[in-house]
Amino acid sequence: MKRLLLATALIAAPMLAQAADAPKIDPAKLSAHIKVLSSDAFEGRGPATAGEAKTVAYIVDQMKAIGLAPAGDLKNGQRAWTQDVPLGRFEIKGPVAAHFTVAGKAVPLAQGEQVALRAALTNVDAVSIADAPVVFLGYGVKAPERDWDDFKGMDLKGKIGIVLINDPDFEAGSGDFGGKAMTYYGRWTYKYEEAARQGLAGLLIVHETAPASYGWATVKNSNPNVMFDIVRKTPSESHPQMEGWMQRDVAVDLFKAAGLDFDALKKQAQTRDFKPTPLAGVSFSAAYAVDHKVIVSKNIAGRVVGTKYPDETVIYSGHWDHLGVGLPDARGDKIYNGAVDNADGIAAVLELARAFKSQPAPQRSVLFLAVTAEEKGLLGSEYYASNPLFPLATTVGALNIDALSASGPAKDFTTSGDGKVDLQDLLIAKAKGHGRYFTPDPVPEAGHFYRSDHFPMAKRGVPAISVGSGEDLVKGGKAAGEAAEKDYVTNRYHQPADEWRADWDLTGQAQDLGLLYEVGADLANSRAWPAWQAGSEFKALRDQTAAQRK
Repeated sequence: MKRLLLATALIAAPMLAQAADAPKIDPAKLSAHIKVLSSDAFEGRGPATAGEAKTVAYIVDQMKAIGLAPAGDLKNGQRAWTQDVPLGRFEIKGPVAAHFTVAGKAVPLAQGEQVALRAALTNVDAVSIADAPVVFLGYGVKAPERDWDDFKGMDLKGKIGIVLINDPDFEAGSGDFGGKAMTYYGRWTYKYEEAARQGLAGLLIVHETAPASYGWATVKNSNPNVMFDIVRKTPSESHPQMEGWMQRDVAVDLFKAAGLDFDALKKQAQTRDFKPTPLAGVSFSAAYAVDHKVIVSKNIAGRVVGTKYPDETVIYSGHWDHLGVGLPDARGDKIYNGAVDNADGIAAVLELARAFKSQPAPQRSVLFLAVTAEEKGLLGSEYYASNPLFPLATTVGALNIDALSASGPAKDFTTSGDGKVDLQDLLIAKAKGHGRYFTPDPVPEAGHFYRSDHFPMAKRGVPAISVGSGEDLVKGGKAAGEAAEKDYVTNRYHQPADEWRADWDLTGQAQDLGLLYEVGADLANSRAWPAWQAGSEFKALRDQTAAQRK
């Protein structure tokens, strides 16, 4: 009932008048921002590059021109436009030598082809692993609350683990991990963290397109690249020395050589009775140099200051970074332009800011936040959530934008995962008023909830959500929308081909942003506090700060 009352209150008659007069988002302005930010001149917007300097300068200039107030770090009593984000930067230097030894014979592994090894994030100058024993560890999950332990107390110190991507329910669609919808245990970030806790020298994740939700091209383009991490006192507690991925066919052949059946072991791994399985006669070796240093990247922040409750904040966010310059594609193109992912999200944040500035200032403040290093593990948003510019307890909610559709208007919209949060109900109610409907995340098994910049806010209790475009297109229906999404994921996502195109139809993006504007404007002009709903793992955290909200 509380959820219904909140949604009803925010679309009551006074607010409907506001919605009817809501400023229109201009698709041409969105396109212009995307064209600039994803141009080759910005070199793929990698953190700690010349591309970052150009990106920060562009966004700050746009925020100034729109009329926002700077909302970054306090320096000499004045707000800057940016928030310093110290990050560890790690890059493989020189060639990567890696091989399995099977029954005394070396089986070489080509970087980017058979495996995709990452620069070590443990502040070492080189990765040096010689003839480490190899053990298959199922899905690499230890979940006491589910009575699940893939490690069974095995001493894994100095060994190389091989694990499956996603979590044990993916194949069957039901079980202890929520069925097809990925839990955090299915994310590669968790698997590396758990590997460190288990004392492994290294971890290789077996790539399969369906459970990963992306192809090998995404893996090989993302992982051998420059890596970043938050600055940690003891990084070995969060990362094993060696992290990487391997092709499924490589794993199948390796298991066969060790007298094991990959598919049979994968089936066993879907049960809590699975036991770690050493690969007899198999060892792993790797050697490569790593350049590591601490750099300072930037989050960018501008805001409209509230007239009555300036310390209460509605956030719109998106990440400005992409993959920078990396491995060439078949055309020889090395620049990962990141037009859809996520120049369009930054364009959205800027044009939402323009929409708010075109209206009388709201009662609450609205923060427009462009964060860094999302592609390196949500690091900019993680830093903000750990070091908020404005208190999290009085942050009303966070609406994040990442990779909207360029295929025209849709009859529906979606969100990244099922967050069990009032913000979703508010968006659904607004969409219904415009004759649109909500489609739950069509691929919850992809774990999108844990892959967008709302997540660091959510896991600290702030109501937060990432909004996505629908696939039921006005022109062509679901078939056209699904085809466009498949084409993007297969041929452009995390590839140099994610480039601006003149033939895009961005009226759908403008329509999606209209919903976001209306919900944010309603919240900014009300006393409502959206909440996490019953069953959400974040509800208790938010409830702990209830006394700070009036």
